[in-house]
This record gives sequence, C-alpha cells and structure tokens, in this order.
Amino acid sequence: MRAIGIILAGGGSNRMRELSKNRAVCAMPVAGFYRSIDFALSNMTNSHIQTVAVFTQYNAGSLNTHLSSSKWWDFGRKQGGLYVFTPAAKASGNLWYRGTADAIAQNISFLKSCHEPYVVITSGDCVYKMDYNKLLEYHIDKQADITVVCKDIAADIDVERFGTLRMNEESRIEEFEEKPVVARSNTVSCGVYVIRRRQLIELIEKAQTEERFDFVRDILVRYKDMKRIYGYKIKSYWNNIASVEDYYRTNMDFLKPEVRNFFFNEYPGVYTKVVDLPPAKYNVGVKVSNSLVSSGCIINGTVEDSIVFKGAFVGNNCYIKNSIILNDVYIGDNTHIENCIVESHGTIQANSYYKGEGDIKIVVENNERYVI
Repeated sequence: MRAIGIILAGGGSNRMRELSKNRAVCAMPVAGFYRSIDFALSNMTNSHIQTVAVFTQYNAGSLNTHLSSSKWWDFGRKQGGLYVFTPAAKASGNLWYRGTADAIAQNISFLKSCHEPYVVITSGDCVYKMDYNKLLEYHIDKQADITVVCKDIAADIDVERFGTLRMNEESRIEEFEEKPVVARSNTVSCGVYVIRRRQLIELIEKAQTEERFDFVRDILVRYKDMKRIYGYKIKSYWNNIASVEDYYRTNMDFLKPEVRNFFFNEYPGVYTKVVDLPPAKYNVGVKVSNSLVSSGCIINGTVEDSIVFKGAFVGNNCYIKNSIILNDVYIGDNTHIENCIVESHGTIQANSYYKGEGDIKIVVENNERYVI
C-alpha cells in the first residue's frame, strides 16, 4: 500500500477512573485476550501498510511491553517495520506531547524520512475492522486533501463526547465540531484520517510555528472551508473506549454472536501478542453460560454473561454475572460479583460481595493471595 501508518496512543482518560491509573487506554484488555491497540495494528497489517509509527506517552509501560516485538502483527521486515516513539529530552527543551498534532510535530523527522505518498492516521483506542485500501481509493477518487472516516451513531448514544460532522451530497464536510455542547448531527468522526504525506508535513509545521497542538481542532476544524475535506462513512462495528461505560459496553458486545463472528471468524483476523498458557479448565459442578473465558483460567463456580481474561481463578461457589474479570485475578470461595470490572492482578478474599448499582463498579483489591 502506498501509505505509512501513524497510531496516536499517547492520551489518558480521567473517565476511565481507576482503570487508567496504571496503564494507557490503548493498552486496555478487550474481548478476553486482545489489547485495544491491536485492532488498529491489525488493520494496518491487513491493509499491507508496512511502516507504522505508534506515539505513546501516558502510562506507556505496559503498552511499550506489548509492542516490544513487531512479529505478532507481521511488521518484522527488512523494509518498513513498527516504530514506537515516546517524548524525549531534546536540546530545544523537554516537552511532553501537548496534543495530537504536537506528537506528530515532535517526530516530524519520521515523516520526512519516509517515501510513501500518503499517511493513514488513526487512534489506538477504537475497536473496529477496516480495509484502509478502500479508504485510500476513496480519498484519491474524491481528490480530497483530507478524508475523515465517520459513522452514524444511534440516537440513544451521547454524541457530545465525539467530534460531530455534517456532509453535503458529495460527502464533503461542511461542519465539524469537536465535542459540541449540543450536537446538531449524529454522524461522528471515527478518529481515522488519510492525508498526503507532504501536505501533512506542511500543515503540522505551520501549526507548530503558531503554537497550535491539536490535529482535530487546529487542522480539521480550522481548514474545513479551505481544504477539500471529505467524509468516508462506514456501517460496520466501531466503538471508542473513552470511559468506563464505553469499555464495559464494548467488551459486553463480544457476547453477541454477530460481533464475535465479525471479529473472530470473518477474514481478515485481529492479531495480538501471544502468551503461552494452557486451555481454560472447568472443574466439576461448574456452570458457564454466554461468557468468554480465556486461556489459563480455572473456573470452579458459576459465570454468566461475563468475560474472564487470561490466568484468572474463580473459587468454589462463586457467582459472577454481567462482569469483566481482568488478567490474573484470584477470586476466593463464596464470592458474589455482579455488574463489576475487577482490576487485573487483584486478589478477592473469600466471602466477598460486590455489585454495581447504576454505574459500573470497579473493584481494585491488592490483598495478599496466600496468608499463613
């Protein structure tokens, strides 16, 4: 493909509450064994993009570890590859990325060293599958300066937290509002853009001289009447992980057969870093219904409408319902967990009771696993 990829994976989110205390949002576990950034990376390799840069910043430890080998997404080539950029001390000063445009500006040498004519920019916290080749064909056919992937959102979903846009009959964007107070459209930006590489360098360098640091606000919104900016509407599954509610809903969507089939069975696949663990073990008397249970788990109790991530242990007479149990959680006997997200590596003592009332409850327990 005649494009390079940029994945923006630097931001944190206060709306993720305790879940983003020790990890970046792009490193959040999804669907039992993925990380949220795996979907963008898989889209890149499935679209035959050979050179991909990931810009990380906030709580990037686990994310950088996840990206430590590019072979899982087939980027280990003599030409191209997977490049991870983090903010670094420089002679001109030591600055964190002040926005998405600033992240690109601080690594502008990467763009200048490439030879592909186009750039696909995407966020790393969205769950979706997409062929960027079709997006690029659309971009070229429209003779667009920038193409924005967008999607119509159901009326019952709050769109004020997205960037909303309006297009004319030719799909050219006429209005673009970032996180509007009152949304006038239910068409939202999916955080995926295509732009010519040389034009991106020009716009980023100009924004930098004017001390403008946000790609959406300072480039897309600012130039919407001056540049030919088009929308590319998708109808397939897409969800953004920006809050606890988003994260919970996205994972629970994988309990729907049509969503599982789309991601697990339909070509092309989604790839992730593989951890060698034995198959899940279900002991005598176990009851598991409509749930995803990952490798390395040992289940002794009842699990309903839930997702249990890798290496978790569920004790005797436990009842897990409508919940997400993250990696390497130990749940003691006779525990009730309902409408909760249990943080990874936690130890839930026996006879505990947790139930989310209204809001999703996040359970963070660091008890000693073995007590003498």
